[in-house]
Amino acid sequence: MVQSLNKRVDLTAQGISFLGIGAQYGQFLIGDEAFEFFNDNNVDNFVQVPWPNIKVVYASVSSKNKISRRFRIETDNGKFDFSSPESGRVLKTMRAHIGNEKILKNPTVLKRIMSTFKKKNKKGI
Repeated sequence: MVQSLNKRVDLTAQGISFLGIGAQYGQFLIGDEAFEFFNDNNVDNFVQVPWPNIKVVYASVSSKNKISRRFRIETDNGKFDFSSPESGRVLKTMRAHIGNEKILKNPTVLKRIMSTFKKKNKKGI
């Protein structure tokens, strides 16, 4: 059994982790010390990210300003993709711990294509 890093839990929500092959269903525990994900089927499959290790969190937002279910956490050690039907509540709770400047809108496909062309034009290719 894994020991939680949190002393106090602010939010518990259902979620999916996209680590490795396939999706793992489990629970998010967002507390005073860390963001944690525990798999429902196998408790040994878990992700614990302390708040100071999070560099940025990306969330997809539609043109109608609706937050999608998926979000990505970028840390010192790598990137983690998650999904939750309660992603709005999860992101708001995370924002209280890491600050508003670290919760960012994921760039759209059009913006990614435009930035690629801008980079090529700067190089003169």
